[in-house]
Order: sequence, then structure tokens, then C-alpha cells
Amino acid sequence: MHPMRISECREFARRATGARTSRSRVIFYGVCALLFALSAAATIAACLSMSTMGEMPMPGGWTLSMMWMPMCGQTWPAVAASFVGMWIVMMIAMMLPSVAPVLWRYGEALRGAGHGRAALMTLLAGVGYFATWAALGLALFALGATLAALQTQMPALSRAAPVAASVIALSAGALQFTAWKAHYLRCCRQTPRCGHRALPSRGVAAMQYGLRLGLHCCYCCASLTAVLVVTGMMDLPAMVAVTTAITLERIAPRSEYVARGIGFVMIGAGLFMMARAAWLM
Repeated sequence: MHPMRISECREFARRATGARTSRSRVIFYGVCALLFALSAAATIAACLSMSTMGEMPMPGGWTLSMMWMPMCGQTWPAVAASFVGMWIVMMIAMMLPSVAPVLWRYGEALRGAGHGRAALMTLLAGVGYFATWAALGLALFALGATLAALQTQMPALSRAAPVAASVIALSAGALQFTAWKAHYLRCCRQTPRCGHRALPSRGVAAMQYGLRLGLHCCYCCASLTAVLVVTGMMDLPAMVAVTTAITLERIAPRSEYVARGIGFVMIGAGLFMMARAAWLM
């Protein structure tokens, strides 16, 4: 074949590949945007619904959210299922902006390696990722419901809750400066190959990859998740602030400096909470 024809064929193939990639990217991020919009709307609706239920005044000058307690003849399994369902929807809205680029790069790496079911395996990886967050939500509910039950029966424990919340916020802020935080933040940013010898080529392996990615993300977001829980899980401004912080940590340049800046803000919030707790005591 004439050399000019060879170069023309290569250029045509390159352009065709680029067009397919652009089309795939538009579809992928379009689906992510739709999923984010639906989950955000559901989260806002849940927050508004919870606000109409009221809160229980507690010794120590704070109020207990009724999400931790059965109401209107509910059983504990029903309350747990409702909490975990709400938690998953909330986590989709909060985590999707930061995890979507990771999942896209994962799918691109699969396609580059010649896997024909890259879209399906990307979906399975996403399912595994949010399954990890669902497991964390179940654990948080067990802990939160236990503490809520104890606080309603032990006034001394209830009075100590605001101080404990401020200590948690201060500790979470300090965690932002540690090598442990930096390690998992790098791991979340460097996927899909961080900690893996090879890209998964089967559905089960893709799920395992998603579960591992979710576990790394839970570790990385431990401090911000803790602050969200102690400041009010169904507080919309707090959710927006935590979502923004998580996204900036993942996608902003020099993310380690962003994480430290967020740590300073969290420490400031913890000091404010401590001062407020001392004032109410």
C-alpha cells in the first residue's frame, strides 16, 4: 500500500477512535448527571420530610433526630432499612461528583486493554463502590441507634454529647494532616491501578474492585463523614459543605494542601462547638 494511504488510514482510525471516546464520555457523564440530580432531589425531599417530624429535646441543650428511633409502630428492622436506603441515596448525591471521573478512567483503562464489556464492568464497579457505603451506613445506624437509646435513658451521657461531638470534630480536623489521610487520598486519585496488579476482566472481579475502591474512599472520607454525622446528617448546608470538600480533595490540583485547608476549617468548627458546649453546660 502507498505510504500516503497508510498514513491516511491511521489518521482515519485515530479520528474514529476519538469520536467513539467522546460519544462514550458524553453518555457516561450524562447518565451520572441524571443519577446525581435524582439522588439530590430525593435527598432534599428526605431532609424536608425529616424536618416535619421534629426532634427530641435532650439534657445538655441539644436535640435528638428521630431518624434513630422507631416511630408510629415501626420495627427496628424497618427503621434500619429506611435509614440505610436514605443513606445510600444521600451517598450517591454526595460521592458521585468525585467518583465519576475515577469510574470513567477505569472504563477507559478496560477499553484500552481490549475488554469488550467495559461498560458493564464499570457499572458493576460502581455497584460495588456504593455497596461499601451501604455497609458503612448500616454500621453507623447500629452505633447511632444504640447511643440514642442510651442517651434517652442516661441524662449524664446526654449532657456529655455536645462535648463529645466537638472532640470528634477536632480529631477529624487533625486527621486531615496525617500521612494516613494523604495515603488514601492519593490512592483514590490514582485509580484504577492503585494497589492492583492488573485490571479486573470478569464481573466478580469488577465488583471486588468497586468494593475495594469504596473501602479506600470510606477511609479517605472518614474525617468528613464523622463531622457530617455529629453536625447533623440531614442538615442540607452541612451536606453541601461536605460534598464540596470531598470533591475538591479529589479533583483539585495539589490536593494535599486542599485537604489541610479543610482540616483547618474543621478544627475551627470543632473549637466553636466546644465553646458552645461549654456555654450550655
